[in-house]
Amino acid sequence: MEIPIFTVDAFTNVPFKGNPAAICLIENELQDDLYQSIAAEMNLSQTAFITKRNSMDFSSGARFGLRWFSPKCEVPLCGHATLASAAVLFYLKKNVNPVVTFETMSGELHVRQHEESLIMDFPLNKPQPQDQHEMKDLLKAVVGDLPIQDVCYCPTTWNLMIRLADTCDRPEAEALLKNDSTGKIKGICVTIKGAPNALPGYDFYSRYFAPWYGVLEDPVCGSAHTVLAGYWSEKLNKKKMLAYQCSSRGGELELELRDDGRLNISGRAQIILQGTLKI
Repeated sequence: MEIPIFTVDAFTNVPFKGNPAAICLIENELQDDLYQSIAAEMNLSQTAFITKRNSMDFSSGARFGLRWFSPKCEVPLCGHATLASAAVLFYLKKNVNPVVTFETMSGELHVRQHEESLIMDFPLNKPQPQDQHEMKDLLKAVVGDLPIQDVCYCPTTWNLMIRLADTCDRPEAEALLKNDSTGKIKGICVTIKGAPNALPGYDFYSRYFAPWYGVLEDPVCGSAHTVLAGYWSEKLNKKKMLAYQCSSRGGELELELRDDGRLNISGRAQIILQGTLKI
């Protein structure tokens, strides 16, 4: 079996920045263990698998199946690998449709082109305030003694969000695993307010850690921004925001809360590698 495979840097217009995802074009569904083995082999935060629907090809079809796998397990929602998947369809396969629809574990996700960006129609996941004292050991492992302004949790994405009053150093991922006593956390967002009056005008900054998925730090996490957007929109009283995830690679996301309760996430992508996976 030969599978077309691509590496795409998402949420950036510069190669080797943003978040790299491996994208595989699948003619027919594979066994789950094979999906997982391929993702482990690629060893990126996410490997995405696009499958055809209704016998259409990747250039003319408007609807596709999409699954995401970390090196450790399948995940229910992934932003950067969805952006990267759409980039392969639009930029390489020259898909003729104005919008492509992905059937996923999180429902239908739509992606369209707008100038040099791709705009994803995603769910909006608003987090709920949490009692800091109930998870003090975990918070200590993440941010040390830095002052914490808010702690929120999103049960839909299993993400814990920590808003700091100041910047923080990178936590040790192994410490996060040891100090999660709830069993309900799959990722941690650390965020601070930006300075929108200073160029380039980011409304907030973040970092994202998901050792539970086998990803120590995710360079740019689109799904985490479904939570961050819900939080910061209320705090800043804004529906349109510009966000920056300040990992070592870094990435920029444009966010817009829609009147129908969903979220548009916009970003750019660079395809840096294409080849054939032989199994």
